[in-house]
Amino acid sequence: MGSKLMNRRGSFLRWYRAVPLTVVLIFGLVSFAFTFAPSLLFKSMYPLRYEDEITASASAHGVDPYLVAAVIRSESSWDPEASSHQGARGLMQLMPETAQDMVSKGLVDGKRYSYENLEDPAINIEYGCAYLSYLLTYFNGATDRAIAAYNAGMGNVDGWAKQDKLLHNAITFPETQAYLVRVNMAKARYQELYPQAFR
Repeated sequence: MGSKLMNRRGSFLRWYRAVPLTVVLIFGLVSFAFTFAPSLLFKSMYPLRYEDEITASASAHGVDPYLVAAVIRSESSWDPEASSHQGARGLMQLMPETAQDMVSKGLVDGKRYSYENLEDPAINIEYGCAYLSYLLTYFNGATDRAIAAYNAGMGNVDGWAKQDKLLHNAITFPETQAYLVRVNMAKARYQELYPQAFR
């Protein structure tokens, strides 16, 4: 009888000790999930590729590489073969005429980077960075205006800027309003998810 009581007491004590360990394990798993699951989820939504090409061209043209990554994600979702019905091509969805213009302005070496091969990631990123740099210079460093112009053209942004100091309020194209929000959100995500990507 005494040995049975001792066995029951021993079983209870073993179970009682296991409860705190189980609770700690559960809290540990929950904490791990809250810490890393969002990052893993967002990394699948915001992939990053061509870091070397982005770093080189963004540095050469004085453009924030995270802005470049955000534009690529918003324009083509990292598909180098992407094309639009209007004729925009590649990662940064450039029109061949825009690429030619970057060569004629002396911003891109056309012999080294042929504007006829915009599906090549390095070439496309070079032209895209040059164009972003051109827009940023034109708008005196105003990033939102440069982003909006990348989508809707410089003339439209000039007109909107005259109507309201807050560009987002003045934009009359819903697509451009959404594009501006999308690029800025993607830029913030890339900075958060890949802090060491372009060092």
